[in-house]
Amino acid sequence: MNSIDEHKSDVRSEAWAELRKVAKPDSKFHYNFAEFIADYEGSDKATKLFKEYKWYKDSEVLFITPDNCVEELRYETLKDGKKILMTTYGIYRGFWLLDPNEIPESRYEYASTLEGMEKVAKHVTLQDMIDMKLKVDVLVTGTGAINMKGIRFGKGHGFFDCEWGMLYSIGAVKQDTPTVAFVHDCQLLDQELTPDIFDTICELIVTPTKIIEVYKLYNDTIKIKPTVGILWDRLDPKMLETIPPLQELKKIQNVK
Repeated sequence: MNSIDEHKSDVRSEAWAELRKVAKPDSKFHYNFAEFIADYEGSDKATKLFKEYKWYKDSEVLFITPDNCVEELRYETLKDGKKILMTTYGIYRGFWLLDPNEIPESRYEYASTLEGMEKVAKHVTLQDMIDMKLKVDVLVTGTGAINMKGIRFGKGHGFFDCEWGMLYSIGAVKQDTPTVAFVHDCQLLDQELTPDIFDTICELIVTPTKIIEVYKLYNDTIKIKPTVGILWDRLDPKMLETIPPLQELKKIQNVK
């Protein structure tokens, strides 16, 4: 484990100790935060705050992770007639598109759950997204810990960074496509965090009590987004072996 990985592990441990006090246990993983991003007390308030924000109001297509803390946001997004792009189970089963125009309203709530989304959504490949010229207006994710500069550490698997990198590589997102983190206030840290080159930094942080506009506070001092796409020489071989969209992107880019 290198120094950055050790740093991230220490930060996660500290944040998870506080999160345990307000988190809602997962039906499968209980309080094992290394396996899921937890829901927490007040996530409904965070959803209401974000729904009033300009990025949400102006969006038509949102990438929203399958994290527990944004389940209600997924439901509200469908009710508001917006499309959701997502992955499930660590990208192992690829990307899925929820189109509220193609789903009965009575199934919106079911479609917003991890159990129901694949049964209702349409599976889309990277080539499908290229062909349909899909553009994502905003990306929303939960995370393990984040600081005031929007530097976030998730579960430690790198899934969200990989998702962003793939979508960037096919033109579905751009460097200035905003990324939003949903966290409990106890996950918001004052300390400096050291990001890796591929870590996706968030421009907006939404907690149950406030919205922090990182892009206004630190726009001149932080690197908002990596511009590297997928770093094939840094990619964990197990991710390439188990994540079909990565295999597809490698073929699209003709990477040897």
